[in-house]
Amino acid sequence: MNHDSYPDAYIRHILVHHRIIAMVGASANPSRPSYYAMKYLKQKGFRVIPVNPGQEGKEILGEKVYASLGDIREPIDIVDIFRASDSALPITEEAIKIGARVVWMQLGVRNDEAAKLAEEAGLKVVMNRCPKIEYGRLSGELGWAGVNSRRISTKRPVLDRKGVQHRLLREDAD
Repeated sequence: MNHDSYPDAYIRHILVHHRIIAMVGASANPSRPSYYAMKYLKQKGFRVIPVNPGQEGKEILGEKVYASLGDIREPIDIVDIFRASDSALPITEEAIKIGARVVWMQLGVRNDEAAKLAEEAGLKVVMNRCPKIEYGRLSGELGWAGVNSRRISTKRPVLDRKGVQHRLLREDAD
């Protein structure tokens, strides 16, 4: 996998088929990016489990906070890393141990050694990307603000019951 450029189909497949996320580095502070990303992903139907040793046992957005991935007693699809790049390798090792399917490193987080280890263990890897931003981009929500729309159209988007446009997030969309 070329970690400098991901095909939309690769990202889309992850977001459609992997719905349980352990967010390592989740923050209880509403002004932190991890808090906002967690809130957004929960609103889109993802189960997001916060991992932060300093917040262990507390709740963030109604979810119990765990000290480590190994403390979570349910299957995890995606380990979302909101930590520095040098922390990605030990977190990836733990992700492999718990049977995660995807290691996702947030914007500004890149660790090629961790990516290689994860891929050798059969996990998918995304680096230097945000699932919140990618979901918004692929679902067309960012296009409403004129971001990444790549086209001008007078057609109204197809919305679900909550007013969210999902048509571009379908796997057969391209």
